[in-house]
Amino acid sequence: MKVNKKKVISVLRLVRPWYLLVLTIISAAICIYALRSNNEHMNQLRSQVYAADKNGGDVQQALENLQKYVTSNMNTSLSTGPNGAYPPIQLTYSYQKATKAQTQMLAQQNSSLYNQAQTYCQSKIPNGFSGRYRVPCIEQYVSSHGLKLANTPTALYEFDFISPTWSPDLAGWSLLTTIFLAVITIASFIFNWQYNKNYNNI
Repeated sequence: MKVNKKKVISVLRLVRPWYLLVLTIISAAICIYALRSNNEHMNQLRSQVYAADKNGGDVQQALENLQKYVTSNMNTSLSTGPNGAYPPIQLTYSYQKATKAQTQMLAQQNSSLYNQAQTYCQSKIPNGFSGRYRVPCIEQYVSSHGLKLANTPTALYEFDFISPTWSPDLAGWSLLTTIFLAVITIASFIFNWQYNKNYNNI
């Protein structure tokens, strides 16, 4: 089957490059709007995480909402720039609460341990005047049985989620459409320029 070159050229001539350029610009504007919308919604979800962390809300649910959105939508990177904190999500208040609770628990346990030391040393040294001779015994008992405060792992309160390079949402599809239209527009301009050049030389 032979292709009629004149018909093909006539069809291509009907495609006006300026029309394609306008469509490309419109598609690019939609893409920019969608990308910005994705980023703004991510910021809202991140603010909800910080608010839940500060006010004692449901931090886990807020984190899950943020993670689900960031990992499924493009242009939602949590990074705050080259000089920003890393990891970008740090639950400062939750970390401080956990550390405080652990410190209080340790204080209670050490108080109970001190009472145990007094009972032990009183039975071991019953004749100490005003407990004076029991002091070294109590110190040794507490030292050998004492509990130490373990460091609260900061990794449990720091998070970073990766945004995809492309996602099947309005931003992703409009980006592909813009690229496609841009290629067609450039090709159309080149074709028309070449056609006009050859036509003028006839």
